[in-house]
Amino acid sequence: MLSEAVEVYRSMRLADCEERAFMLTAVGVASELARAGEHFVLLVDPHAAPEARSQLLQYQREIRARAPPPSVPPPRLYARSWVGCALYGATLIGIAYAVDNGLWRLDAFDVGELDAAAMRHGEWWRAWTALTLHFGPEHLAANLGAGVWFGYLAGRLLGPGVAWALITNGGACANLIEGLLAAPSHRAAGASTAVFTALGLLAAYSWRQRRRLAQHWALGWSPLVAGVVLLGWLGTSGAQTDVFAHLAGFFVGGVLGALAAAPAIHRALERAPQWLAGALALGSVALAWVCALRS
Repeated sequence: MLSEAVEVYRSMRLADCEERAFMLTAVGVASELARAGEHFVLLVDPHAAPEARSQLLQYQREIRARAPPPSVPPPRLYARSWVGCALYGATLIGIAYAVDNGLWRLDAFDVGELDAAAMRHGEWWRAWTALTLHFGPEHLAANLGAGVWFGYLAGRLLGPGVAWALITNGGACANLIEGLLAAPSHRAAGASTAVFTALGLLAAYSWRQRRRLAQHWALGWSPLVAGVVLLGWLGTSGAQTDVFAHLAGFFVGGVLGALAAAPAIHRALERAPQWLAGALALGSVALAWVCALRS
């Protein structure tokens, strides 16, 4: 027992006093624990009290420095993301049926596919219509599956309307880039450009969101790295794969995702009506097909 002991710390938790008693022992200050009503107190010899208080103050500062940052609220996740996916699937299947059965024009595929020479002569609508055309059931099924998956995830983060507006028009922008840079004889079709736009959108948006968190740099960059890995795995395989279109789609999606995560733009997108953004996605495709069929 310490004679004429002086109290230097008290707490309602025994563990707190024991932790500090252990620390004082490590720096050569003898102490003992006692009970004072509902509290536990840490006592030291009067001559050692100044040193004990100094060590306890320094220890408290170190604890605060090690304390984790305030928790960041989890990102908002939107419900009914499946609605956008259902409309995406219905649009691709409906247009495939109409084109294959000649419900519009017998040359509907020819006037809708990505034709670099025609696009350079002003047929801009092909950038949108080409996203909805496919070379067969397998081509259609692959883009349906991948598009539904990436579109669903993007819809959960940005809302189904906003996500599909960015994916659809971002994919069309990528087709415009391809039409301007590819050889004049280049022709292509398929929703895969929009699929990789969705992948780039997801990767860049998640990357920008993670940068706000205090964490190891590898965790912050992981969404972008994962997106690039998926791009290399899914976007470059196959003898007839349009690698340039996939790269362009991923690039455009990445730019859109990074912009969408910027605080000011993010707040504006949160206020945007999802139904209106969804109507923009469907309306852009419908307008493009009207122009194509009237050409």
